[in-house]
Amino acid sequence: MDVMMALRAHARGGAEELVYEKAPRPVPGPGEVLVAVHAAAITFAELTWEQSWTTRNGADRTPMIPSHEVSGVVAAVGAGVDGMAVGDEVFGLIDFDRDGAAADYVAVPAADLGAKPARASHVEAAALPLAALTAWQALVDHAGLRPGERVLVHGGAGGVGVYGVQLAAILGAHVTATDLPAHERFVRELGAETFIDVTATAFDEVTADVDVVLDTVGGSTLDRSYRVLRPGGRLVTLGAPPSAEVADGYGVRAIFFVVRPDRTELNRLAALVDDGRLRPVVARTYPLAQGREAFESGRGPRPPGKTVLVVR
Repeated sequence: MDVMMALRAHARGGAEELVYEKAPRPVPGPGEVLVAVHAAAITFAELTWEQSWTTRNGADRTPMIPSHEVSGVVAAVGAGVDGMAVGDEVFGLIDFDRDGAAADYVAVPAADLGAKPARASHVEAAALPLAALTAWQALVDHAGLRPGERVLVHGGAGGVGVYGVQLAAILGAHVTATDLPAHERFVRELGAETFIDVTATAFDEVTADVDVVLDTVGGSTLDRSYRVLRPGGRLVTLGAPPSAEVADGYGVRAIFFVVRPDRTELNRLAALVDDGRLRPVVARTYPLAQGREAFESGRGPRPPGKTVLVVR
């Protein structure tokens, strides 16, 4: 049996369960490719998700490997794969009920990978798939954002927010973003025309007639967001399903969704990066062997963007 090094958890829990150890190297099945991982981004909440620990039919799948955003090089190709070859540089999003990319190798459906942006390093490319796809699908697929519309992005310096701000601006919207005051200059540089300091100003007292709200925060922020929308406006929230009754009361549409892998959209994002229009945002990097420490770093304040594990 071929082995590799991987970050794994043998029991449910948080970062304390993660161990850097030898593991079986996966073999790509039909429609899959084996990726030699160069970098993998983490989502701090993923260890709390049910699908991180069970298969789709509810069976336990420990030991599990986290980190579902990958950038690397195709090392082997399974049966039935067209358009990808050994040596291709790829990046993509791995479904959450599969083993992730915190390992030397990962098997991924070829349809869930795109060509890595040529202008981005593997570390930068790994910071894109989940967060940038989420922002794209929120604004384009679900909100149907149109040029000239007004967008409010909550958490403009967060993992998804940094791409929500950029993509909304790229798509021709007028962008307002909320966040901590330390991030104002950075968020404006990403494309926000207006910045709201959440420590000093209640956004719902200074904002109105918004076409689209992208809520990456949830809780009371979500509850207060309905009232800033114009009639017929769209609210996309990422934490939990919103209240249809409340949305109807305000005459708006409220949407919750879970991001999905999409090769076409990955390639669109890569083209924006290669055109110099979309900027990957990396908060910190850790070697794979320090993956446990990387997950633990989410407990305190951190810079904008994604935390990335460097594998090669």
